[in-house]
Amino acid sequence: MNAEDFSSPIFVRRATYIVQEIASLADAIDFLNDWPEDQSDRLHQTALRACYDACDGQKPVSAARHAFLDFAKRAAILEDPISAMQWIAACKIVRA
Repeated sequence: MNAEDFSSPIFVRRATYIVQEIASLADAIDFLNDWPEDQSDRLHQTALRACYDACDGQKPVSAARHAFLDFAKRAAILEDPISAMQWIAACKIVRA
């Protein structure tokens, strides 16, 4: 496990039928940087800052994960991990 990996992934809905796994600081930063500017709020900025601070070693990765989780809950994009993993597994079976 990389030092910048989250203890467990967070699954978020990127679009209607797209679920994304956020498993590390890099994933979280990419997701937050891609977030529409007109939907950016204080919680979004706090989560992004926490992720950058964790990258710089100023905060623990767990604090960044918690900030991202709070953002995802507030933005109503958080997906249930069990459902998301079942959905991802089903997609892999169909592709095989």
